[in-house]
Amino acid sequence: MTRARPPLFLERDDYRRRRIMDAARILPVLGAVLLLLPLLWEPQQTPAPDTAAGGLYLFAVWGLLILAAALLSRRLIERPAAPAPPTAGREGPGA
Repeated sequence: MTRARPPLFLERDDYRRRRIMDAARILPVLGAVLLLLPLLWEPQQTPAPDTAAGGLYLFAVWGLLILAAALLSRRLIERPAAPAPPTAGREGPGA
């Protein structure tokens, strides 16, 4: 006996849920890259340090990461819709 193969294509809800899970996995990596980005900025040609723009950027990225994590977690908590019952192989007046 051979095992039944899983379906080649996922249902739309399962596919979306998996993509949301992928996005949740990538979010920390994206956050690390965005938070380390100010290290690559060149300083301005003024004697005063330009920390205000960097500080605002870090807090904006931090807030956006929190918002993105909240939205992704809310989408992942939602229960998927109940699957439709399978229909009989033959439908008609005699079935």
